[in-house]
Amino acid sequence: MKCFLKNIVIVFFYAGLILIINSCEKEKVPILTTAEIVNITYTTATSGGTISDEGSGEVIARGVCWSTGIRPTITDFVTSDGSGAGSFTSNMSGLIEATTYYTRAYATNSAGTGYGNELSFTTNQVLPATLTTSSISSITLSSAISGGNITDDGGGQVTARGICWSSSLGPTISDAHTEHGTGIGSFTSNLTGLAAGTAYYVRSYATNSAGTAYGNQIVFTTSIEDNEGNKYNTVKIGTQIWMAENLKATKYNDGTDIPLVADNYLWAALTTPAYCWYNNNIVNKNIYGALYNWFTVNTGKLCPSGWHVPSHVEWGMLADYVGASVAGGKLKETGTTHWSSPNSDGTNESGFTALPGGYRFNDDGTFYDLGYTGSWWSSFEGLSYQMYYNRNDLYWYNAIKTYGFSVRCIKDK
Repeated sequence: MKCFLKNIVIVFFYAGLILIINSCEKEKVPILTTAEIVNITYTTATSGGTISDEGSGEVIARGVCWSTGIRPTITDFVTSDGSGAGSFTSNMSGLIEATTYYTRAYATNSAGTGYGNELSFTTNQVLPATLTTSSISSITLSSAISGGNITDDGGGQVTARGICWSSSLGPTISDAHTEHGTGIGSFTSNLTGLAAGTAYYVRSYATNSAGTAYGNQIVFTTSIEDNEGNKYNTVKIGTQIWMAENLKATKYNDGTDIPLVADNYLWAALTTPAYCWYNNNIVNKNIYGALYNWFTVNTGKLCPSGWHVPSHVEWGMLADYVGASVAGGKLKETGTTHWSSPNSDGTNESGFTALPGGYRFNDDGTFYDLGYTGSWWSSFEGLSYQMYYNRNDLYWYNAIKTYGFSVRCIKDK
């Protein structure tokens, strides 16, 4: 037993002997308390202690010890925070997120180690990251550009990020995806290997120790190309995929030519297929596309392969999806760049981007209403659909077959 000299006692015995007895008291370890746990994060926390009594010797080491089990000792994780009596602060590090720890202050002198009261705490839990998906741009037949912005890593290091996509709702990292480094902030991703005229769902993703989080979902459709090399934007509306531009084809999808008829009276007398540009001016091609008579539509070869002129039913489905009574407004391009004022309720919230390509009259082949009226054929004999600059509805009209109207194609099911 370790002891220190306390006093000396002289005792006389009857045998005449004198005995000297040394009285011994056990050495004392320091007395201390553990400081409240503060500044708790995912991997760190702060505590400390106050040594109120150094015991029977000077404190030569002090700090806190911690463990995931109760009653931690200096054989567990410890800090080293100087020597002597008084208060001290200890910073614990290397902790594991969402974990409960037990901690005690300790102080060591020559007699041993004393411990303060035991406290417990739980480190913060890492949450899924917070992020958004960037809008889709630079859409082609087989590629597009998107990306994301991670605004909060949830308290854990983002170890993987990028975008994922699929032709089905809710793409995940088990689908096609890109990989764009680590950490928070914005990034750009290139989607490649896409199929033409196909709707894709896209989400950004970010992975940390809490798992993989996803940004908002965006849907887009890749463009298509006819056999003349004309490219067309497309859009998914409900369950349908439509061209978002008027058809410009001057050949059928089998490669044969569609007759170009410029003469007004010859056009009016036709009973065979033909196309023209508004006012016989090819400058109108890229914006408004071509005008076709119904005989051209009736060949069944006008649209690119895999696409067709929409039926009466398919036009009706489109109107019902966007809102039948206000369909024109939701289908028309916004503003008055192409539509004449007031372009009533032209919101284009559908993405259809209807344009006022005018029409060619059946009686004398005269051109009318560029900027005021958009007219499109259906595949049903003579039936067409109109939108107007000063109305917000979609109006169907049983037209003479020699009218020249625009055409929008819809993807085959």
